[in-house]
Amino acid sequence: MRILIVDDVPDNIRVLSRMLADEGHQISMANNGRQALRVAAASTPDLILLDVMMPELDGYATITALKADPRLAPIPVIFITALADAEDEAHGLGLGAVDYITKPFKEAVVRARVRTHLELKRQRDILAELSTFDGLTGIPNRRALDARLAQEWRRLARSGDTLGMLMIDVDHFKAFNDRLGHLAGDDCLRRVALTLAGELKRAGDFVARYGGEEFVCLLPGVQPEGLAAIAEQLRAAVEAQHIPHEASPTAPWVTISLGAALCQPASDQSPTRLIDAADAQLYLAKAQGRNRASLAASG
Repeated sequence: MRILIVDDVPDNIRVLSRMLADEGHQISMANNGRQALRVAAASTPDLILLDVMMPELDGYATITALKADPRLAPIPVIFITALADAEDEAHGLGLGAVDYITKPFKEAVVRARVRTHLELKRQRDILAELSTFDGLTGIPNRRALDARLAQEWRRLARSGDTLGMLMIDVDHFKAFNDRLGHLAGDDCLRRVALTLAGELKRAGDFVARYGGEEFVCLLPGVQPEGLAAIAEQLRAAVEAQHIPHEASPTAPWVTISLGAALCQPASDQSPTRLIDAADAQLYLAKAQGRNRASLAASG
């Protein structure tokens, strides 16, 4: 695990670094609050040990800045400080610290508390990861999609690059369930999800289950011809699975319809415009006979 130690006294950093490196942790160091914020942003540590009394930016101001940054706010912070009054401890905990250790500290106490909070963070990380995956298909879920879309929208708004979206629906899925039952329907959705995920080869491409029998792909940096090619690749790959679908009037096996949209994200606009555009194209693909993609550029 990565630990950032922040203290303006070199001896304190040296003792804490030795102690925690012996436990197998990777150690980063900063001797003031401003440097700590830069190091934390660059390395995203799993835990921060933070002194209170430092020049320029003290520990209280530093933790306030950490908690104001959505990327850094989840990092647990333990104050290690000479301020021993109960009011100081209450203030530090009130600002969001998970623990408060007074100096002179005892090595056994520091080791034990660090182990405790790293284990708690590890468990939170596991729960957070599980909460972003769809339990049926094993691919990311709607929550993960919303977070990824917001992240890509901000990033591409800065870079000026494009973002493509494919909205995908399994054709006549209700009829499939009615004919074969929900267990077969679940297996069908798993196979479709794995097929879609397996076909996305570019770095940054992302597929998630949107809900029910719908899936969404995000394709950053794609151009119109590339978007069309990926849509056809996914359509053909699902059809090639030849999952029997006797109740479908479209084909004797499971097929998908796709709605595709492309835009250049802007910081003053919402990503819902891209979702709406892709959803409108999906409606057209269904109206035109299904087992096809309908594409449109969105400005």
